[in-house]
Amino acid sequence: MAKKRSSNLKAVVIAAAIIVAVFTGGIVYYLSGIGAIDSSDKKDVVVEIPVGSGASSIVAILDDAGLVKNTTCAKINSRIGGYNSLQANTYVFSRSMTFPEMMKAINTGDFDYLSKETFEIKDGYRLQQNAELLSKAVPFSKKEILATWSDKEYLKSLIGKYWFLTDDILNKDVMYPLEGYLFPDTYILTGENPSVESVTEMILDNTDRILTERKDEINKSGYSVHEFLTISSIVCKEGGSNPDEASHIAGVFINRLKENISLGSDVTVCYIFQEDRVDLKKSQLSSDSPYNTRKFTGLPPGPICSVPAVDMDAVLNYEKTDDLFFYAGPDGTVYYAKTDAEHQKNVQAHPWTEEDLSD
Repeated sequence: MAKKRSSNLKAVVIAAAIIVAVFTGGIVYYLSGIGAIDSSDKKDVVVEIPVGSGASSIVAILDDAGLVKNTTCAKINSRIGGYNSLQANTYVFSRSMTFPEMMKAINTGDFDYLSKETFEIKDGYRLQQNAELLSKAVPFSKKEILATWSDKEYLKSLIGKYWFLTDDILNKDVMYPLEGYLFPDTYILTGENPSVESVTEMILDNTDRILTERKDEINKSGYSVHEFLTISSIVCKEGGSNPDEASHIAGVFINRLKENISLGSDVTVCYIFQEDRVDLKKSQLSSDSPYNTRKFTGLPPGPICSVPAVDMDAVLNYEKTDDLFFYAGPDGTVYYAKTDAEHQKNVQAHPWTEEDLSD
């Protein structure tokens, strides 16, 4: 009887050992199957996870991209891993990543693993110039981007969405409706095929943040947002390489507006011809465009460039001065004057030469 019991115990131990071995082997097999294919291979692999993708379809996408070591193990992990908020986007992984690492990144939309393309809206750039920059980051031409930015139905939808956009941008005299409303900054695209509309609204969301921070001050200024951005854009272009002078320049322009004197700003004339130059031709200066503030009093129909926050703040906190004129000399120094006679003396004392103009 004792011998039989000993035999049964031995059988149980062997069976238990087999179960443990199988279980341990299964665990090892599973962990290996969801591990990295090649821990030394850091080469980027881009994968697109479409909207509505479930865990099983994501396994297939990753497998097709050569990122899954064992599909069976990956499917098991996708079901038991707690991935309940999978986010569509374009991701950049590598064969050195484990399957759970990739699934966790997709589940959280981890920014570190998103496919990213950056572009800039630059300080003082005209809308056409910024459209050119954007066209290098999205699959649309400058012409297509500008067409979207001029589409009246689309613009009306934006007016309905953003408090700072009004029918002012639809004025027939405005050359480019969104001019001045695209805040200059570096932007990050996290998808492979963004639309012009989605990119535009990402930029306008940033503009919204900047203008909302200054909303009370803009209201107190007595100017509409459109007028405020128009003044700020002129200050930006006139300040150029002299940002420290911006508040004084703003004070001069505001004085001239109050006195109903034409702004006399050459940068607004440059805008008519979509160029930047100091030596404007007589024919350009005599243009009948409403942007010609040499000829017409008041503000031009709209902004003339993208406006950085520093120039917005310069207008909101403009220097209180009696000056009505300013002149930027060839060395970048700005000379201010209260009368036209003083202004002419400054011009004569610090003339631009042909050499200055060619630099």
